[in-house]
Amino acid sequence: MTRFDADDPKARRKLFAEAVTAHRTRASPFLTVEVEHDPDVDGEDAPAPWVQFADQTFNMDLTEAELERAKTLLTDFPEFRIDRMESPEEAEGTNLRIIARSDANRLAAFVDRVFVEVYGRDDDYRAWVAAV
Repeated sequence: MTRFDADDPKARRKLFAEAVTAHRTRASPFLTVEVEHDPDVDGEDAPAPWVQFADQTFNMDLTEAELERAKTLLTDFPEFRIDRMESPEEAEGTNLRIIARSDANRLAAFVDRVFVEVYGRDDDYRAWVAAV
């Protein structure tokens, strides 16, 4: 990989696909994609959203509303399935794990749509591959 951020849909999806390929090639423990904190979308005290990928599994933390949007998004990805949902008492949300066995481009499209449709980012949001 030669770049680590992008801010338009085509460039982001290419970046995410390259990150998945690098993750698989390197056999790294995980891949993490992050976006900037937006107080208007996330709230003042909430952390910026992130998506992690490892062992053919997406991992993300979601509010109740975000969880419902994620379930709706999954209808467009029938080859993906929810593996586990955990809502510890001390947490305000749910940690969602999704089994996703697919090619890098399909995985990249999913990540991009998660940030737009689940986390409510505008189409021109900037994402960073924070770990590969």
